[in-house]
Amino acid sequence: MKSIIFIAPPAAGKGTQAVMLSSKYNIPHISTGDILRNAQDDTERGKYISSEMAKGHFISDEIILELLTERLSQSDCENGYILDGFPRNIKQAEEYEEILNKLNKDLGIVIVLDIDKEIAKERIVGRISCPKCGSVFNDMIEESMPKEAGICDKCKTKLKKREDDNAESFEVRFEGYLAKTEPLIEYYQNKNILYRVDSSLGKDITFNQIEDILRGSKW
Repeated sequence: MKSIIFIAPPAAGKGTQAVMLSSKYNIPHISTGDILRNAQDDTERGKYISSEMAKGHFISDEIILELLTERLSQSDCENGYILDGFPRNIKQAEEYEEILNKLNKDLGIVIVLDIDKEIAKERIVGRISCPKCGSVFNDMIEESMPKEAGICDKCKTKLKKREDDNAESFEVRFEGYLAKTEPLIEYYQNKNILYRVDSSLGKDITFNQIEDILRGSKW
């Protein structure tokens, strides 16, 4: 078993698929966002990360790569893992491969979750989430609506909408994704390890497509 890198635009369901795969195959879902949050401890590095993130600043690639190396060295990654949020450009991709060479790990496969732009917009604009348990719903998609309007099904907390979950912000994020990832997609395509999935069809169909890829790639 090897690793999976997910590349996906906003609202393609990357997080959902990562959780489903992690649960079925018992491999960790590694998010750079989670790594950075967990690194905010009392060490000098941890305090620096905490300070920079509080200011809304980006953390340097050097620190992210250092943290990623530490995370991939842990025993739960021996049988594979799902990498989410990294790499975002070719430079990072090349540095990530250097880490893998040092750790004697395979590059694995890269899965791009494609989604129709209008479907993605509907998912974003209608998205509401629970500030307590993190459950996500959508008040524009019938199958994803909470049972009681505005209330979390799981813990009965009032649901909230993120300020940037609007049509204008979505346009900026979606177009930014396309511009930034096109070279990265081509990079992995040239290595013959890239696969594409249509994630517009719902989480279960998307998951089945991914499993077909895993079987066919001898992952």
